[in-house]
Amino acid sequence: MKKLAFCFLLFVFNFNLSAQEINIIPQPVEIVNSASNKPFLINENTKILFADQSNLNSANFLSDYLNKYYNVQLEKKVAAHLAGTNVITLAIDKGLKGNAGTYTLQSNQSSIAIVAKSDTGIFYGIQTLIQLLPAQKTDKLTIPSVSINDYPRFDYRGMHLDVSRHFFEVAFVKKYIDYLALHKMNYFHWHLTDDHGWRIEIKKYPKLTEIGAWRAGSIIGLWPGKGNEEIRYQVLPNEVKISPKNAILKTDGIKHGGFYTQEEIKEVIDYAAKRYITIIPEIEMPAHSMAVLAAYPELGTEPNKKYQVPQTWGMMNKYNNVLQPTEKTFEFLQDVLTEVIALFPSPYIHIGGDEASKIWWRASSETQKIMKNNNLKDENALQSYFIHRIEKFVNSRGKTIIGWDEILDGGLAPNAIVMSWRGEKGGIAAAKENHKVIMTPETKLYFNHAQFAKEDSLTAAKVLPLATVYEYDPIPSELSEAQQKYIWGAQGNLWSEYITNPSKVEYMIFPRLDALSEMLWTPKQNKNYPDFLRRLKTQFKRYDLMDITYSQRYLEN
Repeated sequence: MKKLAFCFLLFVFNFNLSAQEINIIPQPVEIVNSASNKPFLINENTKILFADQSNLNSANFLSDYLNKYYNVQLEKKVAAHLAGTNVITLAIDKGLKGNAGTYTLQSNQSSIAIVAKSDTGIFYGIQTLIQLLPAQKTDKLTIPSVSINDYPRFDYRGMHLDVSRHFFEVAFVKKYIDYLALHKMNYFHWHLTDDHGWRIEIKKYPKLTEIGAWRAGSIIGLWPGKGNEEIRYQVLPNEVKISPKNAILKTDGIKHGGFYTQEEIKEVIDYAAKRYITIIPEIEMPAHSMAVLAAYPELGTEPNKKYQVPQTWGMMNKYNNVLQPTEKTFEFLQDVLTEVIALFPSPYIHIGGDEASKIWWRASSETQKIMKNNNLKDENALQSYFIHRIEKFVNSRGKTIIGWDEILDGGLAPNAIVMSWRGEKGGIAAAKENHKVIMTPETKLYFNHAQFAKEDSLTAAKVLPLATVYEYDPIPSELSEAQQKYIWGAQGNLWSEYITNPSKVEYMIFPRLDALSEMLWTPKQNKNYPDFLRRLKTQFKRYDLMDITYSQRYLEN
């Protein structure tokens, strides 16, 4: 009996030891670990086989990853029969139950088989396979013997990057997309325009990048606290004066900017498409348009004013002008959107719509005349009129608009998708009107907020701990079962006011991107925060292998 008990304990120990090797983020729907079977060994004789030419993209991704991080090159072959030993096989089975992201992964001593409902599912299976590899460089590339069934919880799993406040080169944007791919994210929200810089080449309006893509400096440090709404915007040498506290906002006086040519935009789109990520471009309107007005002042409510690309962050309502809703402005926006739509295959165009100060329209006789001619009772109705006009044009080109939740003001455009950032209220209201919703509440999913109460570097003043991201559920309990179906998914946002370089971007998103990915992919009942933290330790080793910067304070726990 003692011998039997010892053997049983040894079996349990070996099983647990094997199970600990499987640390996948996001956690798959179902994993069965076959501890009794030997692992699969990847070596120079291993082949990647696939029957469908469309799987070459995923095969290339796996092969490139193995070559880059483990110096192993594998042969890739189209094969009529996906069988054999020492092979990794990729196969499409359209009869597989589930959504487009559904896949299965089976591994044993002789082979690995990834079967999916679509090319997208094959790619997700590859990402899981990558996380079954050793997290550190080694001569033995072993894959544990497992059976995995998996599919995403939400159809929209997004991440945002603001390149207006600080510009990031194409090479890093591609790297950012790779980070999203590793975590099975499928939408990249590219915030290309804002007050502080216009980042996309528009051939019909060259001054957008000649003038609007550059500012004379950037604010040093954080805003000095309360009273910001009372700013007296008096530009002095490298400083801005604020009252009533008479604080000084200093700027660094260093010219900052940059933009992406249309050829570079196409290059990034193609790169993302090979990772099954849709890029949603954002062209801000009617507010967050100071870079536009610096280039084309005739589009503002003070057409004779010399506007500048701002050097300080934030919406200073008395100074951040908005677009005048004239026919000339709509013609300009339609021209811009025509070029944007021609570039981006995405079915969706984000048109902003947030933080439009109504004081400018209220003070403008031209705007008031427009409102009267269109029977608009107030500036909220004008905001709705503006968004409706843009939506009608975008819809005519076969696309759908997405806007921040302020597009609800005055009445929601018929086909608009709402991105709810001021909490969940806007998203709940939109879902109740049968509109698709992307949840991205600031207090839960803004990754520019500090990870800890005391950070080692400058961040936005608010705090967003890892656990808050992980434990967030995008589906509000206030919604009925029918209304919940309109919650398309959620998105993490990274605003770059205090993020000046790629390493800081990585530090701010990792490991919160891991928590976001699991929140969006894994069934709610399967989530387990302590287990997530355990798996995160292995993920950190993988980040070390990939030379990714992350917040190491989580290693202390």
